[in-house]
Amino acid sequence: MLALLHTSPVHVPVFEALRDEDHPGLALRHLVHEELLQRAREEGPAAVAPAVAAVIAGAVAEGATAVLCTCSTIGGVAETCVADPGVPVLRVDRPMAAAAAGKGRVVVVATVHSTLDPTAALIREEAAGRHVDLRTLLVDGAWERFEAGDRDGFLNAVAAAVDAVREADVIVLAQASMAGAADRTRTAVPVLSSPRQGLRAAAEAVANGS
Repeated sequence: MLALLHTSPVHVPVFEALRDEDHPGLALRHLVHEELLQRAREEGPAAVAPAVAAVIAGAVAEGATAVLCTCSTIGGVAETCVADPGVPVLRVDRPMAAAAAGKGRVVVVATVHSTLDPTAALIREEAAGRHVDLRTLLVDGAWERFEAGDRDGFLNAVAAAVDAVREADVIVLAQASMAGAADRTRTAVPVLSSPRQGLRAAAEAVANGS
């Protein structure tokens, strides 16, 4: 069973749909803790490390054979939490970061400031010492639309920001919640999002551990 740690309930149907499309039969357990992102934004990701560790330990105790954190802000913290040496803890954006690290000019787009640095750091980590021409872009006002429940307004704002990017070889949508914006863009630049690749890596971890 794969446990997914979310910081918004909007991720639940997204990952359920991806599971049905790509990994039928994979058992999922969704753990939604919105307060973790709020606190991480206010105090920094390290402040929520004990709480994240407790959630992961609980999931493992209840039978999870792998854990996937779908929040980019706290993903790095989640990766360091080992409740059981045999249960891998993955962050959803690592496969996306690995793909981006092999490109030339990378633009990371986010709607919350707390996600920019962790995502940029992850891409540089995946680059393994190779030079990465990396820029970041915060979409002002988009997150407020997300919090207000205006999903179309949120995704349209992200798509408009992506389409305005110039001089890039790849554009990274830093948050899983932004993935739907990729279908609304008109840019010729490849746009990467994390949910599908992240779930694939987690499903492989479950299969390897079973």
